[in-house]
Amino acid sequence: MSEIVIYGKPTCPHTKRALAAYPGARFVDILASETNLEEMLRLSDGQRRIPVIVEDGKACVGFRRGS
Repeated sequence: MSEIVIYGKPTCPHTKRALAAYPGARFVDILASETNLEEMLRLSDGQRRIPVIVEDGKACVGFRRGS
């Protein structure tokens, strides 16, 4: 099973829902360091929307219940 990584902000409701939907995911706080933010922007092709969910090397921007 591949690792799932979720980039977002700890206070963001969409990020919280994504983390609840993927309980084993690793969380990367984009506010914690400039490096984390730059990595998220690279993965999302510069989009400043969160969360960014990375699974099997593919990034998905945003989260909706049932996605």
